[in-house]
Amino acid sequence: MKAVEITQYGAPEVLRLGQRPDPQPGAGEVLIRVAASGVNRPDVLQRTGNYPVPPGASDIPGLEVAGEIVAGDVQAMAAAGLKVGQPVCALVAGGGYAQLCVAPMGQVLPVPQGLTYVEAASLPETFFTVWSNVFDRARLQPGESLLVQGGTSGIGVTAIQLAKALGSTVIATAGSDEKCAACVKLGADHAINYRTQDFAEEAKKLTGGAGVNVVLDMVAGLYVAREVECLAEEGRLVIIAVQGGLKAEFNAGLVLRRRLVITGSTLRPRPVAFKAAIAAGLREKVWPLLAAKTVKPVVHKTFAAAQAAEAHALMESNLHIGKIVLTW
Repeated sequence: MKAVEITQYGAPEVLRLGQRPDPQPGAGEVLIRVAASGVNRPDVLQRTGNYPVPPGASDIPGLEVAGEIVAGDVQAMAAAGLKVGQPVCALVAGGGYAQLCVAPMGQVLPVPQGLTYVEAASLPETFFTVWSNVFDRARLQPGESLLVQGGTSGIGVTAIQLAKALGSTVIATAGSDEKCAACVKLGADHAINYRTQDFAEEAKKLTGGAGVNVVLDMVAGLYVAREVECLAEEGRLVIIAVQGGLKAEFNAGLVLRRRLVITGSTLRPRPVAFKAAIAAGLREKVWPLLAAKTVKPVVHKTFAAAQAAEAHALMESNLHIGKIVLTW
């Protein structure tokens, strides 16, 4: 099969289209003929040598795919509600930038009704991440408020839409007025240009001084102190990436007085059973929203797989709004 390989750690140009042996599904797995592969920030980190591949995972980058099931244990697939020839999308721990990809059955979901393979390939990584962190870990409830850092990222556009669809007030941050307008168009109640405004002060003003209930943070570093400042009583801060740095100082007194929770997680190394539980929640609660077009995939641009370097360059430019997808 053809696959995009990281020939060495470095700039986007180290990505090359090469040949790899066809993977074979093991127990509890299916083989997918890939039509489209999602591009995500962890892929960039892996390419630069800053995101080690979990034990047992493919060294081929790519954490989400969409395509057709071509092989697998028929009896096990039937028990999982899957079959050969079925259009599916899947979250994988690696190997997504390839014509064929193995996926655990519990992490495979049907392509939502009415969606293309390109749209479906843009779903798993961000939807699994947002569902796990915002709704399972941070327990965002209808009527509560969510502050989304980086509202036009793949994670951001998903968090805005899901939180709004499920009854929350959404405040998003973005780095330009154009991106702020895009956040509002996606459903955010308010958008803050973090280059010209202090997001913590604005968030407090927008909540009448009460503060926000949940913050979804992909920055960490210096942001953490201001996020703690703008959390409401019993507020929850969830850190899912550290683009702004690993270390942070914050007012621990506020954590005590307001009974705040600061938490975080990474998804890629978690066990299959954990990811399968997320998939079950998505299928029940979120896939109907996608079928009804209450929530929509946001694909900024597609690239042929041979142009993976250009896709990574776009990702690093931060000029995109939504997801970037490779096609095969």
